[in-house]
Amino acid sequence: MSGATLWAISDLHVGYAENRAIVDRLRPDSPDDWLIVAGDVAEHFAVIEATLASLRERYATVIWAPGNHELWTHPNDPVTLRGVDRYDALVRACRGIDVLTPEDPYPVFTGVGGPVTIAPLFLLYDYSFRAPGTTDTASSLRYAYRTGIVCTDEFLLHPDPYPSRAEWCWARVAQSERRLAACDPDLPTVLVNHHPLVREPTRILRHPEFAQWCGTDRTDDWPVRFRAAMVVYGHLHIPRTIDRDGVPHVEVSVGYPREWRRRGPNPPTATRIVPVTA
Repeated sequence: MSGATLWAISDLHVGYAENRAIVDRLRPDSPDDWLIVAGDVAEHFAVIEATLASLRERYATVIWAPGNHELWTHPNDPVTLRGVDRYDALVRACRGIDVLTPEDPYPVFTGVGGPVTIAPLFLLYDYSFRAPGTTDTASSLRYAYRTGIVCTDEFLLHPDPYPSRAEWCWARVAQSERRLAACDPDLPTVLVNHHPLVREPTRILRHPEFAQWCGTDRTDDWPVRFRAAMVVYGHLHIPRTIDRDGVPHVEVSVGYPREWRRRGPNPPTATRIVPVTA
């Protein structure tokens, strides 16, 4: 695998024909290449599974971290599972097509830029990236409802059996924290999560109140604490790289066609991930 390349992409939203075409064109440079898919493949269970299966046919390893859209219980989806049951079913489906998930042992990539431990995470958010001028979750949500900038998760992403999405987030954070602490301390990591692990990427949002659906402050020190050579995320649909404490945070979103068309004439594609491990 010494010549293998690690690629990453997120926010495929293949319900749009233009985005489906982007996925259909994705091809590795080598049959040994790996692909990270950092969430928001689609909303319907069967489409998520079929899309990941088609990518797995092309790449030696596919690693999936769920986005919020995969967890929606959409009224038009024949699969009506909610919350943890839906997530668990997606994990089982991925295992059936040989796609790695946050519930599997973290793989070690030994190709270009390796060796590094690839850690796909599923953490959600807890509203701690609050709206401007607010001091608690309730006032932050009230601010968002007043402005009309409310994430669809409030209606379609159910936390069952947890009482709230925040409590599901806290359970996921605790579980992932234990697993990361047990990783090989001699290897750097590539931390992969649909939502950013730190708040900085959200500060350029056109509607800052949307940040409360974008992560949790409980992961703010994870990139340094868990030896991240790189953080890979999506969700914001603002592909760019920022540096925080010497760690590059790379957004690999495709986004909606109306968004990526504004960025130039060429459709987006996967990003080549070369962790700096020195």
